Amino acid sequence: MKRFFFRISSALAGVALTAAPSLAHTAAPKDEIKVLIVANWEVGNDSGDEPGEYQDWVERLHLNEKVHVRGIPDVLRRNSDGVYAIVLKQGSLDLNALALDPHFDLHHTYWIFSGISGVDPNVASVGSVAWARWVVDGDALREIDDRTIPKGWQYGLYAIGADRPDTLPANANHYGSVTDVAELTKAYPLNQSLARWAFNLSSKVKLSDDTVIAERRAQWKGFPNAQKAPFILMGETLGAERYWHGPSRNKWAENWVKLWTKNQGQFVMTNEESQHYQLDIRTLSSLGYLDANRVMVLRSGSNFDMPPPGVSITDSIGDEAPGQKLAFDNNERAAEPVISELLKHWDEYKTHIPG
Repeated sequence: MKRFFFRISSALAGVALTAAPSLAHTAAPKDEIKVLIVANWEVGNDSGDEPGEYQDWVERLHLNEKVHVRGIPDVLRRNSDGVYAIVLKQGSLDLNALALDPHFDLHHTYWIFSGISGVDPNVASVGSVAWARWVVDGDALREIDDRTIPKGWQYGLYAIGADRPDTLPANANHYGSVTDVAELTKAYPLNQSLARWAFNLSSKVKLSDDTVIAERRAQWKGFPNAQKAPFILMGETLGAERYWHGPSRNKWAENWVKLWTKNQGQFVMTNEESQHYQLDIRTLSSLGYLDANRVMVLRSGSNFDMPPPGVSITDSIGDEAPGQKLAFDNNERAAEPVISELLKHWDEYKTHIPG
């Protein structure tokens, strides 16, 4: 490498160096992203047809301008106020490409990771929206067939390195290079002060309801929170690539979130991607590309993660369609006052994180 540099330097020795200052003056300024909405998928077009996770944001925030991101086919959408949005069609590739693209400045960006989820009927109802304090990873674990588990176990899912469900590993050696059990955590803490600030701003928002969903709520006898009209709350997001369903797995999710948050968190929403993106965010923040303290996670319930009383698991799994549109709608509604406040007082919030 040094010899290559020497040859280049020698070749340029006789070239005037007056170009460098002019390049510095003519370099295009970076796009400063004030607020960035992150969605996970969209069906059809970004606007004008049936909505997915992205469309309500595009239409209601007037994100009419498209901006290309270097190295990926997907684009950002933005409005004149500094609000941007992206749907991560390529997953983590999109997220990392955006952070590494020198055309954008993400150092003061407030992120809202949005999306629909399965919701715990013990805590909330379909159409409800939750601001998370933690994102919990539900992927890396040990699994034994529930039909062969030892007597007294609720399920065959437990932490790697532990000897039974609902307990933490006794030591860190099971993960090789890890030397401290604390490093094994599956809970990614968000900025809880910022989450509470966002919740307080949005808590009085009037959410939408749906007649079909309202009729279905009557099935949930013995689950008072599942029978409520949609509401806004604070509660944790569990990300797991397995599409799980049923009361046994719901109990595992409740206990898994409590375990890794040291009984401070409450499981509310489950989806398949949050854990990956929060790990990406933490890595990018540690490298100086963005500020993880400005990240918010807002999930809405499109369906329950277990069947109502009297309904079989196989008849209820994947029953998302009736609640999806409601969940899309309320997700955006809950975030509007937060976005509005950030823009209204941007001079303050650019350098001082609220909460």
